[in-house]
Amino acid sequence: MHIKSNISLKPYNTFGIDVMAKHFVSVTSLPELKSVLKLEDFPEKLILGGGSNMLLTKPIEALVIHVDLKGISIVSEDSSSAMVKSEAGENWHEFVLWCLHKDFGGLENMSLIPGNVGTSPIQNIGAYGVELKDHFVSCEALNLETLEMKTFNKEECAFDYRNSIFKQKAKGKYIITSVIFKLTKNNHQFRTNYGAIKTQLETMNVKDPTIQDISKAVISIRESKLPDPKKIGNSGSFFKNPVIPLEDFKALLINFPDAPSYIVSKNEVKVPAGWLIEKAGFKGKTFGNYGVHKNQALVLVNYGDAKGENILALSKLIQKTIYRIFNISIETEVNIL
Repeated sequence: MHIKSNISLKPYNTFGIDVMAKHFVSVTSLPELKSVLKLEDFPEKLILGGGSNMLLTKPIEALVIHVDLKGISIVSEDSSSAMVKSEAGENWHEFVLWCLHKDFGGLENMSLIPGNVGTSPIQNIGAYGVELKDHFVSCEALNLETLEMKTFNKEECAFDYRNSIFKQKAKGKYIITSVIFKLTKNNHQFRTNYGAIKTQLETMNVKDPTIQDISKAVISIRESKLPDPKKIGNSGSFFKNPVIPLEDFKALLINFPDAPSYIVSKNEVKVPAGWLIEKAGFKGKTFGNYGVHKNQALVLVNYGDAKGENILALSKLIQKTIYRIFNISIETEVNIL
């Protein structure tokens, strides 16, 4: 364990924002993590995972602890399913590919989502009709105050749309160290009706898709719409899709009859935030070295050496404009630091 001083966090956040951490340490084991948390010389600590769901807007005075726990294993299995455990520091997409290599189904629609496994339950990541909670069994988490381990089952995690207990009453109180998923070994459930998956499979000339085919289709779609963080700084979807009352949506249709929606319940619908942002004229708009991506309005991008506060100001402008035009509030999906 080696604590470094004055380290740039640019390599540790997918937005590629160059801010300095006064102190930084990377941990690769649970005992090491506990030892770092016991350090009294650093009363303030910031936990950092894959850096994919954050926007850094100022230098970090706290001790930045990079959680780099690695390992994937099969906990148990029977003829129809497998319980697979991943340590927190595993890259999410690489974990999905590992499962697909074993022919374990369930996560294929969430291929190429940026970030690490350890942060995936926090916002209940999801894509193309599938959410993490659909295959989540439990996660182990370290209590930051007592340094004791606790296992959270699905009910205790209180999953909701891009939400969980870890963003609510347990926020800042735990570090997720590993996650267990229940995946299918046969009789896979193919979810191909959401978005452009079915069209992409037709383009690929696939009539009877496998879970691997669906993953390839999702990857192709995401690559056509979303910029690679290694080339253009971004955190994926910056905003949540707003869920609004059905009556409000009916009122919206009066002025915007082409407004798309997805049914959430008999009284609520989800409106794509990307459509709202594009309709408001922001898609592809640039502001010097940052802006809104040309292919996906949900994605704010850093084209060069943009500052986090510039991107934050743009996000607030978008929110204000969306509310003025549509009377709909959209929330950020990323954490602002």
